Amino acid sequence: MPGILRSAGTFSRAAREAASVDQAGGAGKAGQALSGGPARRLLPRLLRWIQTCAIAAGTALLVFFAGASIDRSVARGRQLSAFEAARDAALEAEQAGTADQSLWSEGRIAKYRQSLTQNFAPPLAVLRIPKIGLEVPVLPGIDEPTLNRAVGAIPGTALPGEPGNVGIAGHRDGYFRGLKDLATGDRLELETLAGRVEYSVTSIRIVEPTAVEVLAPTPQPVLTLVTCYPFYFVGNAPQRFIVRAEARASGGGSEVRQDR
Repeated sequence: MPGILRSAGTFSRAAREAASVDQAGGAGKAGQALSGGPARRLLPRLLRWIQTCAIAAGTALLVFFAGASIDRSVARGRQLSAFEAARDAALEAEQAGTADQSLWSEGRIAKYRQSLTQNFAPPLAVLRIPKIGLEVPVLPGIDEPTLNRAVGAIPGTALPGEPGNVGIAGHRDGYFRGLKDLATGDRLELETLAGRVEYSVTSIRIVEPTAVEVLAPTPQPVLTLVTCYPFYFVGNAPQRFIVRAEARASGGGSEVRQDR
């Protein structure tokens, strides 16, 4: 029995050692499977791909927002430039509004002073006629308040700065009273935000109020000034005084000076 027990103990120890070796071998194989299996090898690649995609998406977003910011900055710059140009033109027009009123009627002077308390749209242009010392803003429209304050762009004609027939109206006892002293060949100047165009007077006519053909569109750039006539008529003047001027040619085209 003692021998059997010793043999059994020896066997038992051998069995336990064998089991330990098997367990160790199994654990090693399992570790190898976990550390070197296909899934384990793909995981770093997957993580690197996700990281690369995240970086690319972040970079794209940064570029997008940077581009949008630049576009907004450029747009603001353009708007500021346009505002500054319009402001300068408006200031110049306001200064031009202090015209020589020595030829004006008392009633027109009073209405002009009243107009200084009113608000008007920004000037479209500034009209200058050096011979008679006239410098006046051109406002949109020809209603009574507008013509008390300045001269007006006639609706239906080309706007100042556009090609065609630009029609401008003014009161005969106000800004346009000096038109009576003009002659053919005299120089006129119309300045807009786009630049300046110089004109030469080509004709002066007296027509009936129904002669609307003087405002018809023209293929060439012309300027048509309209006021009532006779200049010193008491009451509603029965006729119209028309000054037609054509753009001065410079190298085969209209003379346009870009000032801004």
